[in-house]
Amino acid sequence: MTKLPVAVLGATGAVGQRFIQLLDNHPWFEVAEVAASDRSAGKPYAEACTWRLPGHPPDAVGRLTVTNCDGPFKSQLLFSGLDSSVAGPVEEKLASQGGTVVSNSKNHRTDPDVPLLIPEINADHLAAIEAQRKRGRGVIVTNPNCSVAGLAMALAPLHRAFGLKQVAVVTLQALSGAGYPGVASMDIADNVIPFIGGNEEDKIEKEPRKILGSWNGSTFVDAPFEVSASVHRVDVTDGHTMAIFVNLARQVTPDEVLQALAEFRGEPQALKLPTAPRNPIHIVPGDNRPQPRLDRDREGGMAVSVGRVRPDRLFHLKLEAMVHNTIRGAAGAAILNAELMQAKGLLS
Repeated sequence: MTKLPVAVLGATGAVGQRFIQLLDNHPWFEVAEVAASDRSAGKPYAEACTWRLPGHPPDAVGRLTVTNCDGPFKSQLLFSGLDSSVAGPVEEKLASQGGTVVSNSKNHRTDPDVPLLIPEINADHLAAIEAQRKRGRGVIVTNPNCSVAGLAMALAPLHRAFGLKQVAVVTLQALSGAGYPGVASMDIADNVIPFIGGNEEDKIEKEPRKILGSWNGSTFVDAPFEVSASVHRVDVTDGHTMAIFVNLARQVTPDEVLQALAEFRGEPQALKLPTAPRNPIHIVPGDNRPQPRLDRDREGGMAVSVGRVRPDRLFHLKLEAMVHNTIRGAAGAAILNAELMQAKGLLS
């Protein structure tokens, strides 16, 4: 099949580089344009980008000339790894020019007609694209916060099977989530920082409710459960770990929960999308798992690892979940969103 040309916005940054890496040899998409700040514009990508991932940029992308993000672009599909300080108006402008923006940035996640998409959970939320087009704003689809990508995946089977009432979560978030150069070494070495800027706790408390909510034809309606979050930055390169506590609509056993988690599948698995993990949730046995170093790369970093499902004295149960924050929690999530849109004919 002829590959669809795509543009990567914020291509020289941390998330942009993940897009470039994960799109290399993609069976459906081909990077045809790269855009970044004015200081990078006019240079070959290989010269403009200080590559922070293993290896080097793909040769074909390395030869592309970086443009600024003003547009318009020849590619209809635009992957946005832009920093939130600039992403909002840039994405709106490019969507209004006819582009389909699939964004990792936070700016439009709470918009009333913008899907906050995890394809295994809420593929039906893509119905909101029709409302966006009727309003003449173009198409924007977002993926969630890097921790929420794992949290919502662990919660979705429980919400469907048993009903969620209350969720508390403590996150242990990797350094790569702060971008480059990120947290100063003298601050994080031998340390845990119990705060992350950018309203991180607020995002984790709000986004799962939209993801697990519904589309009523004109706006999204949040799911009726509450979330309380406390976030921490830890000295781990990649992989966000979460200690999750849940109250359900009824009492259940750990075995029932494990079965619901292990059997969870969605449209990406049914459609065999190229980036989709065979099993979106992996149950990892043992009292000391999941661990970022051992579990973050499962199925190319696209699977969420869950373990230590057990009863709790205050909540119905507690469990641990871990997600690769720059793959399933960022660039890989956006690519999977675009694959689902392509499979449903929404990119034509």
